[in-house]
Amino acid sequence: MVCLILGYIWKLRYTHPYFWIAIPVLMIFSHLIRGEGFRALGFKVHGLWHYLKILAPAPILMMLLAVAAGAWLHTLRPLGFDGVLLSLGAYLPWGLAQEYALNGYILNRFDRALSEGAASILAAVLFAVVHAPNPFMMAVTLPLGWYATIVYRRTRNLYVLGIGHALIGLTLFIVVPDWLSHHLRVGPGWFRP
Repeated sequence: MVCLILGYIWKLRYTHPYFWIAIPVLMIFSHLIRGEGFRALGFKVHGLWHYLKILAPAPILMMLLAVAAGAWLHTLRPLGFDGVLLSLGAYLPWGLAQEYALNGYILNRFDRALSEGAASILAAVLFAVVHAPNPFMMAVTLPLGWYATIVYRRTRNLYVLGIGHALIGLTLFIVVPDWLSHHLRVGPGWFRP
């Protein structure tokens, strides 16, 4: 599955732009064959508010510090309130999709064959590799991907992770200048100015 994702990022999205649909279809088919329900994978609202209250303070503090640093360094992207809301609305489903791929699919597959520690590390490494060749994104996604596997095992809630992913990703987009982040692009898009 990771090879299909990499193949899409690097080649197929340019030659077969709708091929991405095959990736979640194959993942869902795999879950159906294994008898894995969506709720068991972490698509559940039960406990969402509880976990958000427990887990939110640290990322919120980090986001506020990042925005303050961006303001101090004059690197804040001028999105405006409407732009932030629109970007967040777009990033929430994308963050959820990435957390599902990382945890609901890849980590769950590795957990069946490896120790918890090895499964988390391997999943995080592959998550970072998917963000190649962007060194900034790879440096960010490796530790955050690993941490997401820990949170996933604790909560079994992909919505918590999707919300966190969207908020952190949006904060990085707003704060980190393009000369460093390359507009958060991965694959061949990283090479565009």
